[in-house]
Amino acid sequence: MEKNFGKLWVSECDVAFSKTPISCFVAYLKDTKEILGFACYDATARGFFAPTGVIEKYRGKGIGKALLIYTLKDMLNTGYAYAIIGNADPIKYYQKIVKATIIKNSTPGIYKDLLGI
Repeated sequence: MEKNFGKLWVSECDVAFSKTPISCFVAYLKDTKEILGFACYDATARGFFAPTGVIEKYRGKGIGKALLIYTLKDMLNTGYAYAIIGNADPIKYYQKIVKATIIKNSTPGIYKDLLGI
């Protein structure tokens, strides 16, 4: 995780994996167990979808989209009516896939102290 996505995401994934039930989903190759990507929620804050990532060589194959939809459906089943996509980038991707809308004046929001902004 750290090699591909950095230390901040490692700590957030640790939070997601420490929850019951676990709030992180992992896409991997069945035969080799190679991790392709992941998506978490309730890691940075309750109701937040993030972090999420796909290994660069596997991008553009629908893995990120599948992880996004699967995770948001799990959030819905857990009782969330809405999800906040933390530090959403690229915004147009989320608007296209799940019709996300921008919350005005929300940047950097809760990430201000976390990112040293």
